[in-house]
Amino acid sequence: MARRWGTARAMIIALVAMFAVLFGIPANASSAPAKSVVVIGVPGLQWSDVTLRDTPNLWKLTGENAAAAMSVRTTTNRTCSIDGWLTVSAGQRARLKSGSCALPPEPQPSGTGAVEPGWQAIVADNASTGYAARVGMLGDAVHRAGGCTYAVGAGGVLGAADASGSVDHFARTPWDVPAADWTKCALTIVDIDELSGVYVRAGVDASGEQAPVSPAQRAAAARAVDASVGRVVAALPSGIPLLVAGLADATGTPHLHAAIGTVAFERGYLTANSTRREGLVTLTDLPATVLHILGIPQPSEAVGSAWTSVPSAASAAQKVENLTDQDIAAQAIRLMSGAFFIVLFAGQLLLYGFAAIALRRGRPGPGPVTRSRILATTRVGALAGAAAPVGTYLANLVPWWRSAHPAPALMACVLAAMALVTGLSLAGPWRRTVLGPGLVIAAITAFVLGLDAMTGSDLQMNAFMGYTALVGGRFYGFGNMAFAVFATASILSAAWLAEGLLARGRRNPAVAVVVTIGLVAMAVDGMPGWGSDFGGVVAILLGTAVLTLLIGGWRVSVLRLGLVGLAGSAVVLGMAFFDSLRAEPTHLGKFWDQLAAGDAWGVIMRKFEAMLRSFGYWPFTIVAIGALLFLFLVLARPLTWRAAALEAAYRRTYTLRPALFAGLTVALVGMLMNDSGVVIPALVLTLAVPLVLAACVRALELDAADAGTSRSEEPEPRPTPAA
Repeated sequence: MARRWGTARAMIIALVAMFAVLFGIPANASSAPAKSVVVIGVPGLQWSDVTLRDTPNLWKLTGENAAAAMSVRTTTNRTCSIDGWLTVSAGQRARLKSGSCALPPEPQPSGTGAVEPGWQAIVADNASTGYAARVGMLGDAVHRAGGCTYAVGAGGVLGAADASGSVDHFARTPWDVPAADWTKCALTIVDIDELSGVYVRAGVDASGEQAPVSPAQRAAAARAVDASVGRVVAALPSGIPLLVAGLADATGTPHLHAAIGTVAFERGYLTANSTRREGLVTLTDLPATVLHILGIPQPSEAVGSAWTSVPSAASAAQKVENLTDQDIAAQAIRLMSGAFFIVLFAGQLLLYGFAAIALRRGRPGPGPVTRSRILATTRVGALAGAAAPVGTYLANLVPWWRSAHPAPALMACVLAAMALVTGLSLAGPWRRTVLGPGLVIAAITAFVLGLDAMTGSDLQMNAFMGYTALVGGRFYGFGNMAFAVFATASILSAAWLAEGLLARGRRNPAVAVVVTIGLVAMAVDGMPGWGSDFGGVVAILLGTAVLTLLIGGWRVSVLRLGLVGLAGSAVVLGMAFFDSLRAEPTHLGKFWDQLAAGDAWGVIMRKFEAMLRSFGYWPFTIVAIGALLFLFLVLARPLTWRAAALEAAYRRTYTLRPALFAGLTVALVGMLMNDSGVVIPALVLTLAVPLVLAACVRALELDAADAGTSRSEEPEPRPTPAA
């Protein structure tokens, strides 16, 4: 017993050491806190508003300091001015329940300060949402640290107010603030609302949409904003950190907005651990940055990360161009995403319909269109459909957003990438095999996404199957759609790489290949520095377990899968624990902190409810159902002239059946473990079913060749491993 305990203890110590090395647990860097900080909130300010001619003060701040595009997403697609200010107050996505995009209401004077009317109703409403935002967090934190709050403008009161809705000092405009008062309080928040005001005054049109504002009107508003910013900059003593943030959408269309940080940041670009992207921060990072500059501990309710800077010698013109490009790319994805998925899924359903007719035709007689040509067309179409997911990521290797027409350029890049991958799958001797072309597409997909996750996930940002900063759900690692594609591609690659080993009777090496690829895929998906995915690790582990058992000839049982699932959960929780020890944990570490504090249940329920709501995403639901019906009612059923197409493929391969069952496992578990719900199986099947169809078609072609006078291009049919 002592020897066994010693061995177990050594293994535990080694495991702990491995996690510590992999995750890195640096000491939390600290710098001398500032005595005061000034925040200028400019709802609606975009980088396209910043020009040398119209906004010279903002232009100079941009060139001499650190800048970024800022995601301002709160609880709805459009962030109204009040929503943005309340999010600053709470450090979490917050809202005004009425959804009004009016300007902030005039505060009630109280001594030298002011009180926000209706504050307690706002506090109660936000506490009841799924985000459980604690409005007043920022003002309370400053007060607990012994500082006071100064609000300039009505929005400033919303941002700086404490839990009672009060600020210590109040002025209506920057010109009303005495010179000595700019350093009077630890926190001064200034509301400059000229940009949002021009849209509020324009009102709505007859259809209820935002009434148009001319470019000249917007430029005039930007000049007024710049004059106010110039007043604050001129009045601030040297050495006082200034943060400028376009913290809301002025129009009815969501955009990325401007963010600038001075004094506390080196010249260059802003970033934050929440995004891990140079030149990109979020609105919830703004209050975290204020607290960090003041040296005040960040309350657990605040979810953002403090801004940091990436040094760069880029000029103001270069920064403005680069940061504007981010919004251009995000807008193209926003405008085209819905149409893209409708076209993609409609194409898949048409493919299934065409294949159903092609596969069930009787033996054709002589004619211009032979059965072999129909089957060949079906196979190429299936491979092209399977190449679509990776094509959406490879398109971002080309800077299409800099084109004069970004949307058509994006589609051209996607189609070109699809054609390239499809061509590669049919370019070599593997094209004559049942699984070869599918293996090429699956391997390219897994490699591209895996390498992308390990190097910063640049291909996923502003990709149709990636994520966008406008939504702000994820900025690094694997998004749910990318996870579904990566996990499926990894499972299929592992299975079909084992095919040759099984053909030579080398079962144990085949099992080793599957396990190795599965473990690598788990690491890429789950490591905080790479995929940073939580539920995906369990889905990949269970899919790999099913594949391993089937490849190895062992029985798949509920008990075995349950034990594997528990082991996967333990691994994920271990990763989350070690991530929580980092100075800047990812959402994995933050989930562990929520779990330790007893707050994780709310997060789980919010994700579960989102998973249930996902079935309302009808394009994804329809394509998932269509793929399953095609799989089981077309491919798995006997043809009118021959055995089932799926059975024909099973007879000629060892690993198609195990791969299909493992893929379906990933689809089911991934759906249950992610808030995207039905999106996961839809994307799994979008990749897997066309590849299975291509394999079935090739098997039928070989069967037809065997039945004729020509020799088969494949070995004799062989039995599959025991299932």
